[in-house]
Amino acid sequence: MDNYRDENRTDQKEQEVLLVKENPQTAGYSAPDEDKKKRSFGWFRPLLGGVIGGGLALGIYTFTPLGDHQTQDTSNPAPAQETSSVTAKQTSSESDSGKSANSSMANSSSISNMVEDISPAIVGITNLQKQQSSSDLFGFGSSSDSNSNSSGDAETGSGSGVIFKKANGKAYIITNNHVVEGASSLKVSLFDGTDVTAKLVGSDSLTDLAVLEISDKHVTKTASFGSSSALRTGESVIAIGDPLGKDLSRTVTQGIVSGLNRTVSISTSAGESSINVIQTDAAINPGNSGGPLLNTDGKIIGINSMKISESDVEGIGFAIPSNDVKPIAEELLTKGQVERPYIGVSMIDLEQVPQNYQEGTLGLFGKQLNKGVYIREVAQGSPAAKAGLKAEDIIISLKGKETGTGSELRNILYKNTKVGSTVDVKIIRNGKEMTKKMKLTQKEETSS
Repeated sequence: MDNYRDENRTDQKEQEVLLVKENPQTAGYSAPDEDKKKRSFGWFRPLLGGVIGGGLALGIYTFTPLGDHQTQDTSNPAPAQETSSVTAKQTSSESDSGKSANSSMANSSSISNMVEDISPAIVGITNLQKQQSSSDLFGFGSSSDSNSNSSGDAETGSGSGVIFKKANGKAYIITNNHVVEGASSLKVSLFDGTDVTAKLVGSDSLTDLAVLEISDKHVTKTASFGSSSALRTGESVIAIGDPLGKDLSRTVTQGIVSGLNRTVSISTSAGESSINVIQTDAAINPGNSGGPLLNTDGKIIGINSMKISESDVEGIGFAIPSNDVKPIAEELLTKGQVERPYIGVSMIDLEQVPQNYQEGTLGLFGKQLNKGVYIREVAQGSPAAKAGLKAEDIIISLKGKETGTGSELRNILYKNTKVGSTVDVKIIRNGKEMTKKMKLTQKEETSS
């Protein structure tokens, strides 16, 4: 029992020594045999220090980059390869991004170069018409000239055009008919700011095209036609012209081909006409009419002609395809007009005739109603008269193509037939269908 108590006491003293070593101030006393106890534990210190030091060294080695790299190399090299792969992908992505940016910059630079090159071929056109001054009750004229009978040319409209040919000291411009129609004189503004007088070579209201002639003295550039049949929807196009007049001359807008082979109806001085057009979202405004629609190579692929200008519509403009423009331009150059076949009838769309008249007087029924061209009058000696057509006949097809309206009939007549050719005309007379042979001749379009 005594030994047991002594052992307990000895353990207690050892614990008290350890407590003093850890925190002498909280122990509250100093051990009388401290030096002796220290010496008894002297052999343990080097061993403990060695263990702790080794552990720290191992820990430092393990968590340094060097240790990590060597561990991966010896035990599992795959992560290093994966890291390298990711880095390569990032580098590749950055390279692709750089190439895309460079490509975009190169494309923009290419378009800018093209615009600079073609711009000298773009012109502004001013339509001048005679204006008669009037006098008030006291004999004073409303114009700056006090002579009551004086007259002068006043600007009534403006548009754009493009020089497409030079020959024999002359230069030739293609534009829209509605830009020059009714003009008593025409003024053309060139790239260098020079204004020159233009002569009207020829115009065609049904296709809305016209050709002007100027001296080539100041002309340094002509544009060439590209093929509109090679266009694709989504292809980039550029429009150049004078929107809203000379203050914004040679404005450049870019867009895409929004649609091909669109058909739009227009009212002309020769009547209603349907024309084939290219649809684009390149900005086209009043004054752009007659200017070129270009591909990225600077070739004319259309002549800007019109736009839809309703308040809730945006970005719908139209251009006459170059493949339609070129032959008309050449014909206007050589003949001054477009020669078109003439049939010699006065007509209206059948759908404008009251249905009770169609059924009761014309003898139409079922699918015959409201579709075709009603002949009101046949000109004496005309191709229609010689073919046996009469007033109140209904033309339902020409040359094998249906003629649901007068516009469709004109379109077929002017684009699919020639002067001197003989064509089949299918009509309805008193409810019965019959076919007539008609030989086409030429006459002014306003008479047909």
